[in-house]
Amino acid sequence: MQQEKEISALFSLIDDPDEEVYGAVSNRIVGYGRTLIPNLEHLWETTPNEQVQHRIESLIHRLQLQDLQNDLIAWKTAPQPELLAGALLCTRFQYPDLTIAPVLSEMEKLRRNVWLELNNYLTPLEQINVLTSILFSYYGLKGKAIDYSRPEEFLLQTVLSSKKGNGFGTGIIYLLLCEGLDIPIKPIQIPGQFILAYFKQVVQPQGQRMHAVEKIEYFIEPSTGQVFTQKEVDGYFKKMNVAPEPSFFKPLSTIETIALLMTELAQCFDNDTVRYKKEELLILAKLLTD
Repeated sequence: MQQEKEISALFSLIDDPDEEVYGAVSNRIVGYGRTLIPNLEHLWETTPNEQVQHRIESLIHRLQLQDLQNDLIAWKTAPQPELLAGALLCTRFQYPDLTIAPVLSEMEKLRRNVWLELNNYLTPLEQINVLTSILFSYYGLKGKAIDYSRPEEFLLQTVLSSKKGNGFGTGIIYLLLCEGLDIPIKPIQIPGQFILAYFKQVVQPQGQRMHAVEKIEYFIEPSTGQVFTQKEVDGYFKKMNVAPEPSFFKPLSTIETIALLMTELAQCFDNDTVRYKKEELLILAKLLTD
């Protein structure tokens, strides 16, 4: 009862013209957490004052961001952060009211379609071709060049619903399918490119013993499914006048992948009206890499 009275009193002060008073009130409201979002939405609907509506929108955004940040920390500190959960958290930044069930259902449908076409006798290249054929021909996914004016092409939910995505959007779907089907395809970061690589375990001598190491068999451009060999990638480096570094060929961890996705998504919000989103995304990405 006392809490309800305090919340009511705080809401009545949202329109206070004194910025210092409003600052203290807004911090107190945010301290209550996301449970106040429905109350704030109701207040917005019944408030004719446009300035007060903007303040309410700002409060709702702060609460959603705080909630996302807490969930992101919990995801990062889990023993094995899952790529799907990370991709959904990234999507939630732009779509806070994201409904997860349709995304899970669509991904499971896709996974099953690929699984039905796979068998234990396929070569790595044949496995890649099955995945690419299902995604881009049967499912009708269309890969797009990166366009920072289209943030929806980075995000799992909207890529699945529109069937249009850039290399990051389609690449996350590709990786999720590989993860669900035990296909050893992982992301790597070549300068200026987000590339997938098929890693094969090979046994090599190391001192007096033999050790299994991962070696890249093929490279895959995720917005088209086009396959490249090591020789072709070496040619790319030569053309770009870039010396290949061993780090370019190491698989990114799940956390690194989501941090990179957030960093790239941040570039979509570079004009004055939404630059705060760029700053928030870069803070979230740094939270993952620190």
